[in-house]
Amino acid sequence: MHDHSCCDLTTLRTTRRRFLTLASLGGGATLLGLAPRAARAAGDVDSVVLSCMDYRLMDDVGIYLNGRGLKDNYDHLILAGASLGAVTPKYPHWGQAFFEHVGLAIKLHNVHRAIIIDHRDCGAYRLIFGKDAKGEEEKKLHATQLHKLAKLLHEKQPKLAVETYLMDLDGKVENI
Repeated sequence: MHDHSCCDLTTLRTTRRRFLTLASLGGGATLLGLAPRAARAAGDVDSVVLSCMDYRLMDDVGIYLNGRGLKDNYDHLILAGASLGAVTPKYPHWGQAFFEHVGLAIKLHNVHRAIIIDHRDCGAYRLIFGKDAKGEEEKKLHATQLHKLAKLLHEKQPKLAVETYLMDLDGKVENI
């Protein structure tokens, strides 16, 4: 009976050698195909985006930004609760990391705008505020945090334009 939990050394060496041979034969073409993207990554981008980590909306955030003509033209930062994550005193190191990343995005990619996208039915809001707000109450909670973050961004990075949005679970976005 053969034990499949461990490969023999000869098979590993042969597989590795075959991989390296194939990689060296096709590697040049692969690297050439990546060159435009690598060059773009080293240059300027339009915006830095903050959104929540909620897996339900990752695609919708990308679709929204692409629809605005920002495909491959933004740095994306993610915090639980988006704006709330950046301003909550419960996790001050999140805000510190956010502002450091924004500063880095400005230095590296010359971003001139911050786009903050909160979303409805956010678990971070429920956990941090200890309630499950809905409707207008939920919108007011988000608006308060979004405006608080916008104010802090204006104080720390006065040249940075700030846009704030609230996304529904269906991907519809509302300017706040």
